[in-house]
Order: sequence, then C-alpha cells, then structure tokens
Amino acid sequence: MRHPSPDPVRDGQESVWDYPRPPRLERVAQRVTIDLGGERIVDTDDVVRVLETSHPPVYYLPIDAFAVGALRPAAGSSFCEFKGAATYFDVVGGETVAERAGWTYPTPTGAYAELAGRVAVYPRPMDRCTVGGEEVVPQPGGFYGGWITSWVVGPFKGGPGSLGW
Repeated sequence: MRHPSPDPVRDGQESVWDYPRPPRLERVAQRVTIDLGGERIVDTDDVVRVLETSHPPVYYLPIDAFAVGALRPAAGSSFCEFKGAATYFDVVGGETVAERAGWTYPTPTGAYAELAGRVAVYPRPMDRCTVGGEEVVPQPGGFYGGWITSWVVGPFKGGPGSLGW
C-alpha cells in the first residue's frame, strides 16, 4: 500500500514521516500531566518519548510518577518487535477505571532499556493529557497510543485506510 504524502511542516513543527523505523527514544524537556476521574494522577518532567515513522509520539513516564493506586496490573500482554514483551495496567483516577489503558515493558530489549520502569498511557480514555501545557489529541483508531500536539504533523497511522502504512 502506498504511503500518503506528508502534511506541510511549519516552523517549530516536526513530521511523523521524518521519524525513524526502528523507533528512536528521546528525552523530553517538558512537563506531562494526566487527569482521570477528576484527579491529577501524573505530573512529571521525567519524560521519554518514542518516535516511529507515521506515528505521533508515545510518552513514557516513570511508574513512581503516578499517584498511589493509579496503576493496577491488568490481564494480558503483547509483543513489540523492537521493544519486547509488554504488560498492561488499568489506570485509576477517582471513581474512574480505564481498563488496560497503560502499558510497560518490564525488560525492554537493548536499545530501549531506558523504558524499564516507565509506563505509557492511551490518551483517549483519560480526562486530559498535556505536554508542555498543551492538551493532546489521541492518535486515530483504538490500537495505537500516540499523543498529537500542535508541533507534530501527519497524516497519522491509525485511521481508516492506514493499516498498510
């Protein structure tokens, strides 16, 4: 299947079509917050993002940055050809439980070792996720967990017709 044409990039923006495959890790010098169930469950500036062709960044945050009780181990696992085996968490805030909305790589493979002890969260079921004070938009579809901000342009994998990208 043919890849789409990248959207135009303005000053201060980056295109997901310039991201590498295999993915690259990058430390981020911005504060990330997550709200769920009317509570702030994460507020940290210890942030690593994963950049992969056609995907908005996925943000990985230290497990200990989450409020006590905000992460409950959940059933199931998955496997990434680059990062290794993932396990899941239900994410809890207030009276709200977002099932299997967080994941971690307990023993990530070589180049992704920095992800150990970190959790990524699907933004869609959260009340609000921010990067650098900007509210993020979830990546299209229900499978991927990318966070879209004004400084990232697509088109993004995950929407209808993008399976073969």
